[in-house]
Order: sequence, then C-alpha cells, then structure tokens
Amino acid sequence: MATVCLVYRAIVVNNSLGRCGSLLRNFQRTTLRTLSSDVSQHYQEVNGVNIHYEKTGQGNHTLLLLPGALGSSQTDFSPQLSGLNRDKFTLIAWDPRGYGKSRPPDRDFPKKFFDRDAEDAAQLMKTLGYSKYSLLGWSDGGITALLIAARHSSALRKMVLWGGNSFVAEEDIKLYEATRDINDWSERMRTPMINMYGEEYFRKTWEAWVDGISRYWTEFEGDICKAELKNIKCPTLIVHGQKDPLVPQYHPDHLVANIKGSKLINWPDAKHNLHLRYADEFNKLVEDFLSQ
Repeated sequence: MATVCLVYRAIVVNNSLGRCGSLLRNFQRTTLRTLSSDVSQHYQEVNGVNIHYEKTGQGNHTLLLLPGALGSSQTDFSPQLSGLNRDKFTLIAWDPRGYGKSRPPDRDFPKKFFDRDAEDAAQLMKTLGYSKYSLLGWSDGGITALLIAARHSSALRKMVLWGGNSFVAEEDIKLYEATRDINDWSERMRTPMINMYGEEYFRKTWEAWVDGISRYWTEFEGDICKAELKNIKCPTLIVHGQKDPLVPQYHPDHLVANIKGSKLINWPDAKHNLHLRYADEFNKLVEDFLSQ
C-alpha cells in the first residue's frame, strides 16, 4: 500500500489499494437553527414513509447529506447548508425515518437497520430524479453512505465520510453503553435533542439505538458492511478527528485499507463533530475534493 503524507492542519494518507461522562462533554451538536430563506423544506413518500428533507443550491453537482444517530438536517448540517457553494452544488439533507421531521413513524431499530436507512436514502434520490450524486455522511450517516456506495455504485460520483465505521468492536460497545443514560449527557448536547424530540421520545429512542447497534456485535460478529467495502468504486475521502471519543482510530484505518483508491485525512485536534467545530475548513476540504 502506497502512502503519502501531506499537511492540511491534518495528516493525509492515500491508499492506492484499495462513541462516560467525559466523552459526552466532548461530543456536541449545534442548536436548532432558523432556516435561511434559500433553504426549502419538503416531504417525499419513500417506501411507505413521508421523508422530510431540506434543499438548497442550484449547482449541477448534487450532494446528499446523511446525519448521525437521531440526527436531522436541522441539528447536524447547518454550516454545510449555509456554507457550501450553492452555485456549484445542489444540497439535499434528509431526516431518516423516525428522526427529525420524518415522523411518524416512531424510530425503531430492527436487525441491520442501517440497511433500511441505505435503501430509503437511495430510493429518495431516485424518486427525486437524481441519477448521479455524491454523499456526505457523518457518524451513522457515514455507515449509511458506505452501504449506498457499495450497493448503488452506478449512482455515485464521490463520497465523503467522517465518524463512521464498517464494524462494531467490543471497545465500541463499551463506549455506546456509557452514553445510554441521557442524564449523564452535557446540557449542551442534551438540550437540542430534547428541543427536537421531547425528553421521553429522545430517551427511549436513544436507549433503543444503543440496543440496536449492539446487536451487530452480539448477532453478527460486529459486521455491518466489512465485506461490502470492496464493492465501493467511487472516489472516497475519509476524514477522522483524532480526538474523537466515539470512533477509535482503527475504524478509519480499516476503511482506507479496504476501499480502493480512498484517501484518509487524520485531523489531529478534531473530535467527532469536526464539521461543526471547524466548519469553514471542513467545507473547503469537501469542496476541493468534490471539484477534483
């Protein structure tokens, strides 16, 4: 495997082959934002569910933004919807079923629930008439992006993912369990989610998420999509915050070693929410990659 290192306030690794209280204080989400006048809200029926999404921009390069666990366009992608070049890009930011404004139904977590999210997202884009697009996936949205890229490769132009993983390890389960009780979360992290969902829904859904992702460990030997990484053909940029308390380094290392032609950027000072904390730099990184 050929490796090249560059400096971009981070370390860039090229691969030619191919989530405790202290942790929670480091994991942040933005507060709910007031929509800009040029960001429109829509609903589209997909696989029997009314899916909410936001749209902005008029560029000929379409981007689908995929949020993290319990995330939505409003909680997860404000700096991208307002900051990415809307002359070059058309941005579609969706709320997966049971998240954000894609309710009802209430969110559940059946076996291999990421597969359902991936098929919903791919069907959304097909129904909206987008035959070619790129993916921006954060955290759980990064996992969803991997599955879309592996199973719908002909529709993909490029992919950027951060905070995602293709498998669950025993160490990961311990990190997830440490987040189960939302009373242990920092006020800054808990409040926007309560504002979005109400405390009861937020609490029960987060506990169900912990149970759901843990089943990948107990029932599928931790495998989410490891075997499918070889099917990803699109140019892929992986960004990793090296102070991420939720995603250990072995996850991005595995991705870059198994997605042919992918590139890994290790961001030394960044945590899980690097696209929010370093929004301007992150947006430039994304635009540069997508424009190559």
